[in-house]
Amino acid sequence: MSRTLEHFNYLHQIPELGFEEHKTSAYIGDVLEAAGFQVQRNVGGTTGIVALLDSGKPGPVVALRADMDALGHIIDGRLEARHTCGHDGHSSVVLTAAEEILVEGLVKRGKLKILFQPAEELGTGAIALTEAGVLDDVEMLFGFHLRPLEECPKGKAVPAMYYSASATVMVDFHGKAAHAARPHLGVNALDAASHAVQAVNGIHLAPSLTWSAKATRFLCDAGVTNSVPAKAHVCWDLRSAENDGMATLKERVVRAIESSAAAYGATVDIQIVKEMPAAIIDEQATAIVSQAIREVFGDAGLTDAKSTPGSEDFFHYLRLRPQVKGGFWGLGCDLLPGLHHPEMHFDRAALADGVRVFKSCVRQLLG
Repeated sequence: MSRTLEHFNYLHQIPELGFEEHKTSAYIGDVLEAAGFQVQRNVGGTTGIVALLDSGKPGPVVALRADMDALGHIIDGRLEARHTCGHDGHSSVVLTAAEEILVEGLVKRGKLKILFQPAEELGTGAIALTEAGVLDDVEMLFGFHLRPLEECPKGKAVPAMYYSASATVMVDFHGKAAHAARPHLGVNALDAASHAVQAVNGIHLAPSLTWSAKATRFLCDAGVTNSVPAKAHVCWDLRSAENDGMATLKERVVRAIESSAAAYGATVDIQIVKEMPAAIIDEQATAIVSQAIREVFGDAGLTDAKSTPGSEDFFHYLRLRPQVKGGFWGLGCDLLPGLHHPEMHFDRAALADGVRVFKSCVRQLLG
């Protein structure tokens, strides 16, 4: 069994939710220390890990990043953590690449940092590590993600993945309870919330923008059927291919919600959470990834850059530290039926290809 699959088989069996990746972090830290890296654990008070390989010679500081957390799914009525976004694969690839890079002596100048990040799914893991200073000396940062079959098959890779900005809008509507026989004495929170859903659906942005806003949760229950409900809770998922477009979209959504509530005499508490920026990708980093993909797969294995409505908190690193050049690529692995599906699976043999791509990137910059 390959070292990559050895790591994967273990990590796949211990899925842990964001900021709770204790077993995962301990395993990764132990492997890195055994390999000979300088390892910092519990970075920023989290489960994050930073490993350092210093050549002792002048040169750039390059970092590779992998995420560690799993997703929570409701399976047979119970909350269960599962690796359905491939983070166990990401960690296995970067961990194996780190081991092989050290053994093969690929870092001949500068420094290599290996980042294992918690809580990507929460949208806050990258922020926590950045605030802890992990990128303060880094010049170029690379990350990747397994891609669904519909985007990229096994034997190919995407040199740049242009993710979209996203945000979750959580709203509590506050009305006034009343008997259903006398609705005029109350303020129906259900009516206000329903109106807000339709108002958001009626938003129009410039046709040149790629965006979406849709309600994804609606909770309202007075406890009985003959009472005007005083409270309602609604969540919206917002997406935009561009950061400027997201700023406009959030403004319009908040205005639609507030005006809808006011029309019924209700009030609202609005929270915008789990915000992720659109992709920020450097051309030089993409050129290095492209060369690495050609070395591993040949010219036929290099696809065009691709856009996705999905989001990645990787781009918080580059938003918060704009001096860092970032590259983010996609690995084909025949992944079905899709990311975040409870039965997601992929061809694990493709993980070895990911190791080779990262090794090539490091060799080009630090060799």
